[in-house]
Amino acid sequence: MLTCIIRYQIDPTKRDHFIRYAHNWGQAIPRCGADLIGYFAPHEGSSTLAYGLYNIPSLAAYEAYRARLADDPLGRENYAFAQSEKFLLREDRTFLTLASAPHGELT
Repeated sequence: MLTCIIRYQIDPTKRDHFIRYAHNWGQAIPRCGADLIGYFAPHEGSSTLAYGLYNIPSLAAYEAYRARLADDPLGRENYAFAQSEKFLLREDRTFLTLASAPHGELT
């Protein structure tokens, strides 16, 4: 299992745009096959950093998921919304594997 962590730099004056964007992904991402952990908007501290996290079984599954997302009506609408409103200043994706499992067991 891979966890995709998307780090966004957002325009702090357009936080509400990011929240709308995140809400839309909350519907489209699970429908297209990824296990959404969540989207996180700034609350305290930095007003420009936001995150999206989801799990996907493999990079091959990720490629198939991205194709479904690009064909999804809400996915296309959300991509267009981000491009037209320009609230995403930077977007970086990192794929990680869980290294601490199992949690809480004594060795």
